[in-house]
Amino acid sequence: MINLSPRNPDIWLAAGVRTPFAKVDGPLGGFDAIALSVPVVKHMVGLLQGGKPDFAVWGNVVPNLTWSNIAREILMDAGIDPTVPAYSTVMACSTSMMGVFEAAGVIDGTARNLALVGGVDSLSRIQLGLGTSLSDWVRRFQNARSLGQKLSHAFDLKLHDVRLYIPAVSNRTTGMSMGEHTEITAKEWKISREDQDQIALESHRNAIAAWDRGFFDDLVIPFGELHRDTIPRKDTSLEKLARLPPSFDRTSGNGTLTAGNSSPLSDGASSIWVASDAGLARLPSATPRVKLIDWEIASVDFRIEGLLMAPPYAIPRLLQRNSLNYEDIHLWEIHEAFAAQVLAHIKALQSPEFIRGKVHITGDFGAFPRDRMNPNGGSVALGHPFGATGARILSQAVKQLSTMPSGQRAIVSICADGGQGTVALLQAASST
Repeated sequence: MINLSPRNPDIWLAAGVRTPFAKVDGPLGGFDAIALSVPVVKHMVGLLQGGKPDFAVWGNVVPNLTWSNIAREILMDAGIDPTVPAYSTVMACSTSMMGVFEAAGVIDGTARNLALVGGVDSLSRIQLGLGTSLSDWVRRFQNARSLGQKLSHAFDLKLHDVRLYIPAVSNRTTGMSMGEHTEITAKEWKISREDQDQIALESHRNAIAAWDRGFFDDLVIPFGELHRDTIPRKDTSLEKLARLPPSFDRTSGNGTLTAGNSSPLSDGASSIWVASDAGLARLPSATPRVKLIDWEIASVDFRIEGLLMAPPYAIPRLLQRNSLNYEDIHLWEIHEAFAAQVLAHIKALQSPEFIRGKVHITGDFGAFPRDRMNPNGGSVALGHPFGATGARILSQAVKQLSTMPSGQRAIVSICADGGQGTVALLQAASST
């Protein structure tokens, strides 16, 4: 974990904006990751009273061969002052939350006091690559100096070398998808299909209600003809969710994860501000802001542990370090990669055997307050563009927490492929 040392200034998070989120190959399907990000960056920088951020951090999970530092490319295409440094980061679903932690560690309150952080993924515009053997052959063919050498290399090409690399939403080590891993977790933790569908229903209902009352109006900017997320369903019900077939375990008869209780593959970009007191003064006064108090990063051996089960390790460590229990947290934002993963996290957090035996913490954190979780919808309903999810969840939490009494707290938790997870502790506070 990276700690905020006493020498560092107070760190603030101020809500950013995002594009609407849409399912893969939907209304955002024609835009790549840079095109999705540019309007978000332009909007954010256009708000600044000081003209430009001190630096930028941007994340993108699904790679593209035409760029290596997407953060810099986005700033260039957005017409931002080219003297603003920008670097890219990646940590699967935790990408833009990790960018926030990195920015917080860089800010010193003097020369660097305001960072623009965000992330993006366009799962509709995934670039295919050549297999390694075919790539080697192409490179040797290009380097051949004579026609004879080129012909010789042409005859060296074997049919089994002609392969494309097609990125997959699966873990490299195990070859299994996150959904397949989570089916195992659901069985291990005895998570029922009915409970998963209930989480999904609540996510959709909360998202629709939040849109209808205007919660997202200043968090989401129009993109083309799209003005709001396309994924939340007003007409969903437990009956409709129950009719959906299993998506990842279709043969055992015991599969419980479906398209309805899993987050959909999505396109979108999102952003957030990270600032010291001096940086915060450069933002419009109406921008929702809260303090970033602490954070924790956890990692587990996903070959023997659930792929998405790192947060239940991180949360108790973070709470113990700050002498808090579950009841002391007034808002919980837990990333819904799958409803089953959320329920497994809650079961683990409420299990004394897990806390003592796995996390190695003694003490009772109390009952987990389900009624304080994801009040404005989660990833199952809103969507999950991998690189954008961290900034989306944090901005959503910042806005909600900023309306609550000073001193109240939020936990924001994200699980990530690779057996990792990130958790942030936020606190409502008055800025002066």
